[in-house]
Amino acid sequence: MAAFKLTIRNGPKVTRERHDSLGDAVAALRDHTERIRAEGDLPEVSMIRTYEPGSQVKARLEISTGGILRSRDAGIDVMGDGGLVPFRGGVFRKELKPAEGDAYAAVERAMLEQTAG
Repeated sequence: MAAFKLTIRNGPKVTRERHDSLGDAVAALRDHTERIRAEGDLPEVSMIRTYEPGSQVKARLEISTGGILRSRDAGIDVMGDGGLVPFRGGVFRKELKPAEGDAYAAVERAMLEQTAG
């Protein structure tokens, strides 16, 4: 049975969980994501230019199989305005287009496709 690692990066805080099934990992991903979204939006940041909340990543949550070689990775970026951007891949991320707006289903589907492919 494959184990799935969920890594939650919320600001400077990083936590990791281990789940025995992909379904459990996706359910935990959903719970943590919704909790982070409930914390509220990030403020606009002005430095050399202005960064709107929607262009800032507030948190990154990633499910992986944890292997160095042949690892499967997919997750969600929680944007500063509460938007969700699902992605696949670890180092080289590819944004996913969720069907009917379900970012969690897109992550689960990406993990399953990586297993089949």
